[in-house]
Amino acid sequence: MFALHHRQRSPRLFTRNPAGTVRTLLLIAACITLMFYDHQRGHLQKVHAALSTLVYPVQAAVNAPYALASWAENALAVHIALVRENSRLKKQLLMDAAELQQTAALQQENARLRELMHSGATLSGHVVLADMLAVDTDPFRHLILIDKGTDNGVFDGQTLLDAHGIVGQVIQVGPVSAQVALITDPSQAIQVQINRTNQRTLAVGGADVNELSLPYLTNNADVKPGDLLVTSGLGGRYPAGYPVAVVTQVHRDPAEPFASISAHAVADLDHGHEVLLYFPAIPEPPAPNPGRHNKPKAAGKKTK
Repeated sequence: MFALHHRQRSPRLFTRNPAGTVRTLLLIAACITLMFYDHQRGHLQKVHAALSTLVYPVQAAVNAPYALASWAENALAVHIALVRENSRLKKQLLMDAAELQQTAALQQENARLRELMHSGATLSGHVVLADMLAVDTDPFRHLILIDKGTDNGVFDGQTLLDAHGIVGQVIQVGPVSAQVALITDPSQAIQVQINRTNQRTLAVGGADVNELSLPYLTNNADVKPGDLLVTSGLGGRYPAGYPVAVVTQVHRDPAEPFASISAHAVADLDHGHEVLLYFPAIPEPPAPNPGRHNKPKAAGKKTK
């Protein structure tokens, strides 16, 4: 019964809306005709343009999310690339700056060493380069430690120089190192002369690592700020004529017999790292005179 009833209702479903079916077929036929006509004659280009203009906003709106996502992806990729490139360039800049600073430091060191060797070339003896190992932290002593000792020929009382002037003298020497007292050490006194007038006096160290005092010049002494003090060579401790200090202050008190005079050491006492050990020239022994020991023979008498 159910199967028979189903077969009886099927034709009704197929023919429920015949007018819609006819309209669909007519539309299909019209579309095919228009497509064929447009393909053969091309008379619908204006219609296509108009329809494209009308449909473009819809296409743009549909494509907007994809376009935005693509733009954001490209912008993010470019930003990441720029950040990485910026980081790489910063690292390279730091490395270049470090290399540049090292090069500048090497150039300054080479210039300083050339000055040292040039200053040593003007002496009658010879010099040996030494490096500072340590500086005494006692504020009332001005001592340094160098990397040369008796193994290098260093001896007690030896003079130290730099490119500008007298540094000090060795006060204690070991096999591989030596202790040096700077000329400004309170225990040191160096015989100097005023380069302008050749007047001799003593320069004494004090509390300031760069300052010397001249306590034994009278009020009427011919000395003024700017005068250069050089070693006098007396005592044989320091080479003669080597710069020591420049007079910075002269104070004369009529109530005192001696003037108060200060001088600034010309050597780089608190910044230098290299010094020169001065080895004085050893005088050659005089050549023997054979005529002193051989007396001339007396001329003999002629015989006939």
